[in-house]
Amino acid sequence: MDIVLYIIIGLLAGVPTGIVIGRYMLRKLFKDQEQAAQTKVKKILKDAENDAEILRKNKLLEAKEKFLQMKAEHENEINSKNNTINQRENGVKQKEQSYNQRLENVSRKETELDNVRKNLERQTEIAVKKQEEVEHLKQQHVEQLETIAGISAEDAKNQLVDNLREEARTKAMMQIKDIVDEAKLTATKEAKKIVIQTIQRTATESAIENTVSIFNIENDEIKGRIIGREGRNIRALEAATGIEIIVDDTPEAIILSGFDPVRREIARLAMHRLVTDGRIHPARIEEVVAKTKKQIEEEIVEIGERTVIDLGIHGLHPELIRMVGRMRYRSSYGQNLLQHSREVANFCATMAAELGLNVKLAKRAGLLHDIGKVPDDNPELPHAILGMQLAEKFKEHPEVCNAIGAHHDEIEMTSMLSPIVQACDAISGARPGARREVVESYIKRLKELEELALSYPGVEKTFAIQAGRELRVVVESEKISDAQSEILAADISNRIQTEMTYPGQIKVTVIRETRSVAFAK
Repeated sequence: MDIVLYIIIGLLAGVPTGIVIGRYMLRKLFKDQEQAAQTKVKKILKDAENDAEILRKNKLLEAKEKFLQMKAEHENEINSKNNTINQRENGVKQKEQSYNQRLENVSRKETELDNVRKNLERQTEIAVKKQEEVEHLKQQHVEQLETIAGISAEDAKNQLVDNLREEARTKAMMQIKDIVDEAKLTATKEAKKIVIQTIQRTATESAIENTVSIFNIENDEIKGRIIGREGRNIRALEAATGIEIIVDDTPEAIILSGFDPVRREIARLAMHRLVTDGRIHPARIEEVVAKTKKQIEEEIVEIGERTVIDLGIHGLHPELIRMVGRMRYRSSYGQNLLQHSREVANFCATMAAELGLNVKLAKRAGLLHDIGKVPDDNPELPHAILGMQLAEKFKEHPEVCNAIGAHHDEIEMTSMLSPIVQACDAISGARPGARREVVESYIKRLKELEELALSYPGVEKTFAIQAGRELRVVVESEKISDAQSEILAADISNRIQTEMTYPGQIKVTVIRETRSVAFAK
């Protein structure tokens, strides 16, 4: 214990001494480090100053070298510019010398020209004097000639001019005549060539329409059923169709007579349905005739559509297509109108192709050129004008409209298609057997006969039958009485006598019928 205590006491006594000694040693250590650091800093600063001095000297050397280089380049550039300036100055000096030489030449030439001008003036004065002398001598000579000839120079000049003009005119007219004759000969040959080629390349068919259709039956017993009790069936058929039905001794045949092919076709089809069905009485007859009319209208549209498709015509108005179909049941001087129009369309297409014109428009104009013959209204207008108005109404091309209106010279031709349509119409109608004037005038007379009676108030329908020897007039029973019917028949017959020309006599029959209809439900 004593030893430990002594040790502790020794330690406690040595700590302060150690601390003092430690502090002294630390201060001395710090002082030595500070001196070493200052020495190092001084050394670094000295090294930095040395490096900076070296760097400064290097930069100065580089700057001097760059300055010397730039100075050399500048001097070279200045020398180059000086050389260029010197060259330009030399060029300018050369141009000045050349200009001075030219000025000297111009001055010398001006002097020469002045001399020449003076010489010319002197020569001109001499020439004028000589010209005056010549004119004086010429005047004296002319006066002497006038005295000898007894005519003035002005009159002689006029006579000479007139003679020369007349001679030139004669020669010109002869030359013009030769040229025109040659042109006509050439044009005629070319026209004949085109027409002949057109006719040869287009196949034609002769189709003459008659005014009579034959309805064939299996046996003569059917004739009695068609006639009906006291002829009521046949009268109902005639009243409904407007066609005269002739039942005579002709075996197994009934004749349908009428100028309108549409009516005849309706009557033929209606009779065929009635005979096939077996029920023949007035009510059934009217029903079948109405259905047949509707069927015919559908067939007319189908014929029109098939025709325009066959001809390759597109964009035609539906109403014009229907009119084209109705051409099948119309005739022009006995020639079927549809066949005639198809022929003209093909002719026009061929001619237009030969002449380098629009083939589609030519074919369109050829098909529609007689479209004015289809409508039954506006009979006072020429069919060409009426057809043109219809084409304009349905927005056809102006050249097509002009060709339709001008193909009979009713209006002026403004398109090359117009004379082509006119020529093709003549080609189609002029071939042998194509037309019959008598048939056309006969049909026209029957139409006028029906229209005359139809113009009276209260008249519902009119039918010219028996080849125009009888006119049947159906009146409205509400507007016309029995007594008025007799007066109407007399008035129509008197008007026919005064306004129309016809062979033989015409029987006017006015039909007034009252019907009472009721339905049992």
